[in-house]
Amino acid sequence: MFTVLAILALAILVFVHELGHFLAARWQGIKVHSFSIGFGPILWRYQGAEVLYCLRAVPLGGFVGFPDDGDDPDRNLLANRPILDRALVMVAGVVANFIFAYLLLVILTTIAGTEVLDQPGLAVKGFTYPGAPAEVAGIRPGDIILAVDQQELGNSDVIINQFQQDVISHADREMRLNISRQGRSIDVLVKPTGSPPKIGILLDYAGNFVRQPYHNPLEIFQSATGEFIHIFAITFQGLASLVTNFNQTSAQLAGPVAIVAVGSRLARENWTELLNFAAIISINLGIMNLLPLPALDGGQLLFLLLEALRGGNPLPRKLQDNVMQGGLVVLLSFGVLLIFKDSYRLIQDYLENNL
Repeated sequence: MFTVLAILALAILVFVHELGHFLAARWQGIKVHSFSIGFGPILWRYQGAEVLYCLRAVPLGGFVGFPDDGDDPDRNLLANRPILDRALVMVAGVVANFIFAYLLLVILTTIAGTEVLDQPGLAVKGFTYPGAPAEVAGIRPGDIILAVDQQELGNSDVIINQFQQDVISHADREMRLNISRQGRSIDVLVKPTGSPPKIGILLDYAGNFVRQPYHNPLEIFQSATGEFIHIFAITFQGLASLVTNFNQTSAQLAGPVAIVAVGSRLARENWTELLNFAAIISINLGIMNLLPLPALDGGQLLFLLLEALRGGNPLPRKLQDNVMQGGLVVLLSFGVLLIFKDSYRLIQDYLENNL
């Protein structure tokens, strides 16, 4: 059941990607003759007025088919449109994946809310060395730091980093800490020393983390935007590491079998985890498709860029077809290798855990 949910999630992401291409073409009046989700034998088909819609057996991809009548001057054929029109169609799938991922993150943020401390401030656990500035100033283990220079620390998950930045910003000058000690409120002056400035204190959150709903819709979108940027940056860094340090990072590559296995495990734990997983994969799918590789959207965009640099003269059609077909063979072969690798790893894990 959970494996089916994971496969369905991947199929939906493929559908969203191809729908982006499809809608961008139809919006511009460009003719489309087929819209397929998956590869291989057709399981279901519907012939519309202009478009054949298909669901195929292997939900690991999809495609939008455009009529190509060679020398037909019809302006509504994709090949006869200006470079910018064609580029919009090519990039629309990636944009659709990014928008879908962001919407999923907004839904998740709305449902999950935010993590806050049930008690504000930072608890003093001790000192990093004898005679630390904090100890000399009279701070004691068990104190709760509530404010710095009359600015409350609050109860968010960033207050430790916030306090560290406050210490650094007070190089060679005193900072006023408002402290709660056994129910009493006192102020302590402490002067950071050293480079970088420090007060030699061990801290922890004063309370425990609990979840509470957002009360301001703007905060929901701000949180979702921050999470989207974080996932995007991590994915981009991973791709950069793959290029610059292939020998060490290639072992971490995962194919569709491993992705479905992870999705199935997350769906079993919590359905919201499956939504988060789908958002991450959607962003990954968008970034991967932007790579300038044959058979990917990025490869098509590269051909359009070369056409623009050549003054609107495209590369010979036969050359483009050969490059795209060769690239498709390489990508499919690589995908098959990943499937075998993932399957071997899953079987090995199963045998180790059950024998």
